[in-house]
Amino acid sequence: MRNMTESTAPPVSAMYARAFLIRAFEQRLLQLFSEGRLFGTVHTCIGQEFTGIAVAEHLQPGDLIFSNHRCHGHYLARTGDVAGLLAEIMGRETGTCGGRGGSQHICGGGVFSNGVQGGIAPVAAGMALAQQLSGSGNLVVVFLGDGTLGEGVVYETLNIASKWQLPVLFVLENNGYSQSTAAAQTLAGNIELRAEAFGIAAFRGNTWDPNGLMDVMRRSIRQVRVNMSPAFVRIDTYRLAAHSKGDDDRSKEELEHYWAIDPLVRFAEEQPEEAARLRTQADAEISAAADAANQAGFASESPEAREPLTPVVWQRTVVERHERVVARIHLALRDHMANDSRAVILGEDVEAPYGGAFKVTRDLSVPFPSRVRNTPVSEAALVGIGNGLAIAGMRPICEIMFGDFLTLAADQIINHAAKFQWMYNNQVSVPLVIRTPMGGRRGYGPTHSQCLEKHFLGIPGTRFLAIHPRFDPYILYQSLFATVDCPTLVIENKALYAEPVTHRTIPGFWCEHSAGHFPTTRIRSSARPQITIVCYGGMLPEAEKALDRLFEEHEIFGEIICPTLIYPLDIEPVLESVKVSGRLLVVEEGQLFCGFGSEVLAAVHERCPNVSLGARRLGPAQHPIPSSKPAELASLPGVDAILSECVEMVLHV
Repeated sequence: MRNMTESTAPPVSAMYARAFLIRAFEQRLLQLFSEGRLFGTVHTCIGQEFTGIAVAEHLQPGDLIFSNHRCHGHYLARTGDVAGLLAEIMGRETGTCGGRGGSQHICGGGVFSNGVQGGIAPVAAGMALAQQLSGSGNLVVVFLGDGTLGEGVVYETLNIASKWQLPVLFVLENNGYSQSTAAAQTLAGNIELRAEAFGIAAFRGNTWDPNGLMDVMRRSIRQVRVNMSPAFVRIDTYRLAAHSKGDDDRSKEELEHYWAIDPLVRFAEEQPEEAARLRTQADAEISAAADAANQAGFASESPEAREPLTPVVWQRTVVERHERVVARIHLALRDHMANDSRAVILGEDVEAPYGGAFKVTRDLSVPFPSRVRNTPVSEAALVGIGNGLAIAGMRPICEIMFGDFLTLAADQIINHAAKFQWMYNNQVSVPLVIRTPMGGRRGYGPTHSQCLEKHFLGIPGTRFLAIHPRFDPYILYQSLFATVDCPTLVIENKALYAEPVTHRTIPGFWCEHSAGHFPTTRIRSSARPQITIVCYGGMLPEAEKALDRLFEEHEIFGEIICPTLIYPLDIEPVLESVKVSGRLLVVEEGQLFCGFGSEVLAAVHERCPNVSLGARRLGPAQHPIPSSKPAELASLPGVDAILSECVEMVLHV
């Protein structure tokens, strides 16, 4: 650990002017809240003002800051944008994020923040990776709190930042409390040694010596900039106000001690006239900002709206190259990497010679060594890094080895990727693609054979695709790469990887697809359908077999509707079919309760209440298969279950 040495600081007047401005701003927020003019909650940095100032003083244009729920001082120190920040916290449309983000979610002037503890760390690392790949020479600073050291994603990020030598500075504000709990009760070991264990140089300073802190930040930032490698700074400080308005159980004696040694209090005692002038100046600027914000409208709401239904335009499906699903996905990735230098593939074991658990990325790291990267077993960090790359303008593709492990990255998907664009008022987009194999029928056992997509369907601001072999995955991925403008999850059913991609289906039936980037496939005959079967992904071959036997054994004609875009779902192809057939069976793999099928049935019932409805879910949750006996998978009663349900609905309903 490096200790403080001689000080290099900006003029005292300028440094303290910014500190008084930040403090006055935070105190005004507490006043506004008491007057009922703010919404939600407010986390002030009273007592910690010099951390943001010390960082901002040594940054260059193009450097970036990532912060957390206590972000006001960092933002003001970097941008000086009092009017924009105050309007934002007041929920006004003139705010830096149009009033959408509020106190904790800021984007402007190269500063980004989010309120989830630790979650912003890998996003900052992703932004740093973007700087590294572009050769910009810029660095990224990410602010953490001592309470954040309980979050595993922080350590995932420290590890990757060190291994990849990313230009990122971790600034740990050690104020001794996680909300109301003292760090002594929750934090084991030494803070700096956490960073040093990953080979990251650690520095230490404190806010009671502003000049010394300036020097520490100068040296640590220089370390990152010169070496283009990570560094870590521990800043001991103290939060003089409550965690968030009034939640404060600390003793009166403790608070009085820290107020007495506070540098702004000491400055006011030593230079009362100058302190009064700086405070008056700050109050005037803040009052003007508050008056301006009061004249602005509140942030506009953004309710989730249904897309208008439009007639479906169908065209016959023709697949020219009858290769396996895995080969078509591989080719799509290879061509995309060759055609777009912004594309980056991240995942566990994706580099040659292994090329991923299902060989989708085989050999791609050979022509694109810096853009196809093995990551540690760190799903949260690798998706978070993808988020950072995406908001930097890159085109990241994150592979999760098994779909079961999406849960480990849920926070990065739900609370970061899905929210950035809207809560930052469209100042950024998140063109992130997350690919993963999903489903059972390969004998991998309870934690590698689940169908968890239902847990990620319906997240606002995201898209969810499902690959199947009757529409070329190459074309689907090329459409996605050309248009991606939001976080997109793609499931590739692992039982389909070896299947040939072909438009050829059961005798007497043909494949066609709807228009658009992510079409719906329809399998039909010339006869009027007596039942509509809706499915997606890995259930399509099972539904086809049932459709064949339905005709051969019972002389019942059916029709299959199989969307590739399962969220947001275009329900019109389904409605069009069930209005003719009068019966709908939804088939999906997975657990019985909730899911894609439930939404389809509800949507159809809302619009076609006289249609006969049914659902059948097939898969590991319903038919557990020992992972040691994959041969038994062929005996799963999938086709029979679909068949019997169809016959029952047609003959007896």
